[in-house]
Amino acid sequence: MQLFATTTFQDIFKSSFLENLTSVSLLDMAIALVLAFCLGLFIFLVYQKTYSGVMYSSSFGVTLVALTMVTTLVILAVTSNVVLSLGMVGALSIVRFRTAIKEPLDIAFLFWSIAVGIVLAAGLIPLAVVGSVAIGVMLLVFVNRKTHANPYIVVLQCANHGAEERAMAFLREHTSRCMVKSKSARKGEVEVNVEVRLRSDNTDFINQLSDLEGVHSAVLVSYTGEFMG
Repeated sequence: MQLFATTTFQDIFKSSFLENLTSVSLLDMAIALVLAFCLGLFIFLVYQKTYSGVMYSSSFGVTLVALTMVTTLVILAVTSNVVLSLGMVGALSIVRFRTAIKEPLDIAFLFWSIAVGIVLAAGLIPLAVVGSVAIGVMLLVFVNRKTHANPYIVVLQCANHGAEERAMAFLREHTSRCMVKSKSARKGEVEVNVEVRLRSDNTDFINQLSDLEGVHSAVLVSYTGEFMG
């Protein structure tokens, strides 16, 4: 004799979906989201102060705040249900992000936002707050710290080889390091890009360099290895 299982309306309303409505209290959700917003805003402000790229993107800063809050929601859901955590791991494993990260430091901010969301949702509020403050202070101190030891590029336009030699001798005398990066020669003009390290913050030697005989122009720009500006 075969028995057939029957499902009643009472069994439907006793489903685990309805039971999960109270798995995370409204107070816990409110506290976690408010803290996530505050720490995400702090990350956003640090990003604004330390940005050193070519073009600032305000949407990326807003993304940091949203990413912190979204991560907090995901981890709250995962910690409330073991079965849900396994399913979410499988769902997130198929997500692929194709947006190129132009600045290496942006990766640190992305991981910072994700880490804060995870730590907050796990209930480790002091760790999230103290860790964020420590990371923020470190970034504010070390990022965009410009000194005379930073590399610079001198763009020289000279009339001939003799003027080029005089200009290079002048640079070696007034800088701590001088190395030719590129050189192009045309009839009646020689252009040289020279990487230099300054001995002090004084850049008046560029004025004297441009006054040398045969030197048409001398331009000093900061150099990061990726762009000049």
